[in-house]
Amino acid sequence: MKVAIGADHAGYRLKEHIGALLSDAGHEVVDLGTDSEAAVDYPDFAAAVGRAVVHGDADRGIVICGSGAGASIAATKITGVRCATVHDVYTAHQAVEHDDMNVLALGARVIGVALAWEIVETFLRARFDGAQRHRRRLAKVEALDRKRS
Repeated sequence: MKVAIGADHAGYRLKEHIGALLSDAGHEVVDLGTDSEAAVDYPDFAAAVGRAVVHGDADRGIVICGSGAGASIAATKITGVRCATVHDVYTAHQAVEHDDMNVLALGARVIGVALAWEIVETFLRARFDGAQRHRRRLAKVEALDRKRS
């Protein structure tokens, strides 16, 4: 799978770990930065990942900041991105299966590398189940995304 990944300075180290693990697992990684722990603004990297997914340059995306919250908020401003901050395995698959989440947000100051990797693996394995009730709800989310008011 082709995975876009991006982080701010707080998420840089976790991004590097996850990127290496993704490559080792056979995924194609599109690293959209940042490239150090020097202070940067998370919206720049979250938007880049979101755009990569929406434009078809990646199948899924991962954004990382200190808490995961800011990166998630920024990523969802890109029309077509469905992103949530996830710190447990259940939400990692449920958000894809029921909500067709296409970008995962992680908090580098909240979880460690081992749990982050387990969440990433679960997110990448999960598939939208397409049940009628989930398609109906997703259509409502997409309508909200188009209207933005």
